[in-house]
Amino acid sequence: MIIIRYVLRQFFQILIFALLALILIFIIVNMIENLDDFIDNNATREIIFRYYVYFTPEVIKLVTPISVLVAILFSVGRMSSLNEIMAMKSGGLSLYQLIIPFFIINLALSFALLYFNGWVVPRSNEKKFIIEKKYLKKEVGTATIYNFFFRDNPTRNVSFQYYDPEELKGQYIFVEEFTSPEKPRITKRIEAKSFRWDAKNNRWVFYDVLVRDFLRPVPEINVADSVFFQLRIKHNELLKLQKKVEEMNFTELREYLDLLSKGGRDVRRQMIRYYSGYAFPFSCTILVLFAVPFASIKRRGGIALQIAGAMTFSFLYLFFTEIGQILVYTTSLHPAFGGWIANFVFALFGIFVLIYVRK
Repeated sequence: MIIIRYVLRQFFQILIFALLALILIFIIVNMIENLDDFIDNNATREIIFRYYVYFTPEVIKLVTPISVLVAILFSVGRMSSLNEIMAMKSGGLSLYQLIIPFFIINLALSFALLYFNGWVVPRSNEKKFIIEKKYLKKEVGTATIYNFFFRDNPTRNVSFQYYDPEELKGQYIFVEEFTSPEKPRITKRIEAKSFRWDAKNNRWVFYDVLVRDFLRPVPEINVADSVFFQLRIKHNELLKLQKKVEEMNFTELREYLDLLSKGGRDVRRQMIRYYSGYAFPFSCTILVLFAVPFASIKRRGGIALQIAGAMTFSFLYLFFTEIGQILVYTTSLHPAFGGWIANFVFALFGIFVLIYVRK
């Protein structure tokens, strides 16, 4: 237990230092880019401070895995260069026993990071975008939804020119109904110059309505001042379209993608990235499998070798992530496979390295 506490203390000291260093670098670079805009828009020091408080969670999300990798390589590598690993092995501590505490700690960290990335970061991004819109003059979204199309059911398509969720009304909506998905033949077309959401009765109201019935030998046209209409898509679902993806937690993002999919959009690429959001935090755990064996072998090069190793592993992980996403997007494989493929590849590679070094 004394040895384990010593090893983990080394790991956490370097992890905290790496996190703080990388966060500081990100903030300084961003501040250099935006400081003139803050000054030009009369932002106070308090506003600037709040902006970077809200900016920090996004940075933590990005730099935590690389910080974990650096902490493992440097802590274990240092013990290896001082022959402490050899002394531990001579005392009966195997490489597997050395990995177990790293694995448990980083597995817990992965679950914590999953919650942090999926629910904490979107809330901070939401507050950050408000400051960006006011003081950096960045366009971070609009309340009005323009030129939206969705499939309300397999035989009904709906589109509208725009809808304002704050006013609960929009203009120029079109509903087309068909015979069947396999052999679609239009049976009815409904056109309305304006429409609004009736919150009291939970339904849509169309105004200045023109209905064309194509089932008759001679198409029949009917007009009406107003018509109550039930659509599967409701006002609260359209309200979600106002948000940027970066502001949505994982639950909201899945509902958003389901809404787009229901509307006939191809969301395969977005679904792959959605699953990648779940997979990314567990890279911290996967890194343990090959980073500990790699660093436990005494080599020449010292710190330079550890830095080179961290950069190489990071590049390879990003490479396999992108390749996996492209591969799955162009095939019929489930999107979840595209999100997790880099973790699968690195887990297998880590097990191979672990067995090879153990021998």
